[in-house]
Amino acid sequence: MMVYWKKLIQILFMAFLLSPSFLVKAGHGGEEEAFNPGTFILDHIGDTYEWHILTYNGHHVSIPLPVVLYSKHTGLHVFMSMKFHHGSHNGFSIATDGSHKGKIVEQITDGSFVRPMLDLSITKNVLAIFVSMAIILWVFISVAKTYKCRNKQAPSGLQSWVEPVILFVRDDIARPAIGHKYKRFMPYLLTIFFFILVNNLMGLIPFFPFGANVTGNIAVTMVLALFTFFITTFSANKNYWIHLVNTPGVPWWLKFPLPLMPFIELVGMLTKPVVLTIRLFANITAGHIIAIGFFSLIFIFGGMNVGMGFGASVISVLFTVFMSLLELLVAFIQAYVFTLLSAIYFGMAVEEHH
Repeated sequence: MMVYWKKLIQILFMAFLLSPSFLVKAGHGGEEEAFNPGTFILDHIGDTYEWHILTYNGHHVSIPLPVVLYSKHTGLHVFMSMKFHHGSHNGFSIATDGSHKGKIVEQITDGSFVRPMLDLSITKNVLAIFVSMAIILWVFISVAKTYKCRNKQAPSGLQSWVEPVILFVRDDIARPAIGHKYKRFMPYLLTIFFFILVNNLMGLIPFFPFGANVTGNIAVTMVLALFTFFITTFSANKNYWIHLVNTPGVPWWLKFPLPLMPFIELVGMLTKPVVLTIRLFANITAGHIIAIGFFSLIFIFGGMNVGMGFGASVISVLFTVFMSLLELLVAFIQAYVFTLLSAIYFGMAVEEHH
């Protein structure tokens, strides 16, 4: 067992060192830049227009991604992100400061910089979503084919891994929270569970095409939360709306002339997607920040003294390994919590009067 843990620590340590996110960036002139832990962490958890692989001998090795822009001034532009390596391209550049930092901006005739009307570029997170979608489709199409070929037989292979998870979502999330109407919501619940789980796990693997912080992007979690909100709203029955506008058992003076209770219920309905958005985003982002923060201690102490850097590396790697294992647990928990809360909201929407 001790040998196993030693090998695990060695593998994780080398993975972190070889990861593009954990390499000290150097300038194009070959001189190393001063290590900035804040920039280091934000670069790791942020979205970019190219996929950085490594920095070697002062040169950045990256995979360029398609940039698709529409400007109301110059129309449609399609090119690869490598065009930005020499500064601007066709009047477009990546902002280095201000409110649009890290985003593509366009310089207009008065010299100011504005965002294009449409930015449909394939960023690092978008590409990671495509990869996760491909993985999910491959898994479920393979399992579906296996079910057809092995009708009424014991599960085998990939089917034996996926089936218990599907049964868990059905029997421990959907049925208790929704009731007998759970079947109509199962496709969505399974989709968000596996989408969040796969992307959480992909974010823990520190090399291409994994390592993107998809579920730590608030735009992604907001869209997932809005899906839950709209399904809840459009699936709601008469009883749900009666409880919202005229809550039974509440004194009349809390409803008229000042509609205090309906206002509270309305605010509660609107805050549900906000809670879903922030919970998933904050938990995943916090885990990445803490893990990278521990690893940054190596470079911080190493900048003071090489010996201190080696000494801090032992503690830093141990804490980083611990946080990585904790993030592995959080990856499953957050997929479960988001799916469970969605199922609870659906159950509230379709609950009968009795």
